[in-house]
Formats: sequence, C-alpha cells, structure tokens
Amino acid sequence: MTVGSDTWMNVAYGELGVKSFPKGSSNPRITEYHQRTNIQGYDDKAAWCSSFANWVIAQVGITGTGSAFARSWLDWGDVIDAPKQGCIVILEREDPKGWQGHVGFYLRTENDHIVLLGGNQLNEVCEHHYDPLTVLGFRWPAKP
Repeated sequence: MTVGSDTWMNVAYGELGVKSFPKGSSNPRITEYHQRTNIQGYDDKAAWCSSFANWVIAQVGITGTGSAFARSWLDWGDVIDAPKQGCIVILEREDPKGWQGHVGFYLRTENDHIVLLGGNQLNEVCEHHYDPLTVLGFRWPAKP
C-alpha cells in the first residue's frame, strides 16, 4: 500500500486550532504529541513542532524521527530538491549552523514565502508563512 501525503495532511488538518494553554496549565493533546518523541511526558511549554510532525505521520503508519528536535528531520526519509504538497520542511532558527530549527508540512508558496502547516506555529497548529532563505531541507518518506 502506498500512503500519499493527502493521508497525513488530512490528519494534520484535523488538528488545526490545537494550541498551548496559558502558564500553569497544559494542553493534554500536545502532551500526547510528545509521546512519539524523546521528550515523553513533557507539557506544552516544550517546543512541539517536531513532536507534532512525528505524531501526524505515525497516525498513518509512518515512522518519524522519534526526536523532538526539528533538525532531526534532516536525517529522515528521502531528500527532495523542491517542495511538494505535504513534504516535511526543515527550517533554521537564528543560526544556520546552530541546533535550533522548525519543522512543518509544505502547503504552498505565496508572495515569496513558503506556507507550512505545523505545530507550535504561533503556539498552535496552524498555517504560517516563512522566508524560503531559512529552509535547510525538504524530505519525503523513504521508499520501502
């Protein structure tokens, strides 16, 4: 069986609006996202973009990185040269050679920006735009 991006994107879209709770409380759904990573049990105050991506693809039977670090996706799946609907996009944050990053699912290019659907974008699951100069890579699930 071939699993297409429409399958995991349907899952991702189903999570639109999930957001971090105010200080002193935590969204249990985000804690559930962390269960697929090396930060199981953490609350929604920990960065959760990679946890969200791991959770989404696991829902359709694909193994993710198991890591809460966004840049872990640079070693996952197959490299693709140009974005396509639903691919994993890995972005730098602050320093191209640093450890920080962001990860989300590619939707489209709009007004010289890429638009991703991801978790922990403005503290929620939503669409958000990014500068394409911050892209570190595009990934697609590895072929069996």
